[in-house]
Amino acid sequence: MGNSILNRRMHYVFWPGMISGLIAANIVLYALAAFLFPRLTYILSMVPALVYYNHWYWQFVTYMFMHGGVWHLAFNMLALYMFGMLVSRSIGSNEFLLFYLLTGTLSGIASFFTFLLSGHNYILLGASGAIYGVMLLFSVFFPNAVVYVFGMIPVRAPMLMVIYFLIEFLGSISSYGGVAHVTHLFGLLFAFLYCLIRFRIKPWRAWGF
Repeated sequence: MGNSILNRRMHYVFWPGMISGLIAANIVLYALAAFLFPRLTYILSMVPALVYYNHWYWQFVTYMFMHGGVWHLAFNMLALYMFGMLVSRSIGSNEFLLFYLLTGTLSGIASFFTFLLSGHNYILLGASGAIYGVMLLFSVFFPNAVVYVFGMIPVRAPMLMVIYFLIEFLGSISSYGGVAHVTHLFGLLFAFLYCLIRFRIKPWRAWGF
């Protein structure tokens, strides 16, 4: 396959502050919505009815910068820092930003149609879709890395992705439960496709499966 706009890599540059900037944007928007402008939650989160009837299409992007609570924000930002910094160093900051925003946006769009077809008007917010994508990319570029779940249980990164996939898949077919299982699955799916199409990497080979 020849080079095309789909797989032409960006010029490599690494800006450590880019990850910090994403984290800062999430924290600032959470603080504004939580303490000063509560209406921001409904303006920037992805609300299917508002997208469908009011054409608020920006919500496909902005939802990933909103969070439902301090712990939701903290866990997502910790994961973004832990995995995102290493992935960004590997592929370059520009490529990482493209990956992060594209994966998150596509996950939001796919979730919108899933909610619409199922007749639910769930409010979607949080960076989890994009971050699940980042974790999958981490497992592809660092297949021998060991992640300590709960700080105690050592699990190789590829196996962790398998476990997360099963958890999210089972969660998505059982009940919503306040967790965007479907969005997490879409984050994994679009990251997987990104590897195949843009990086020309077969994840299962990188994992040694």
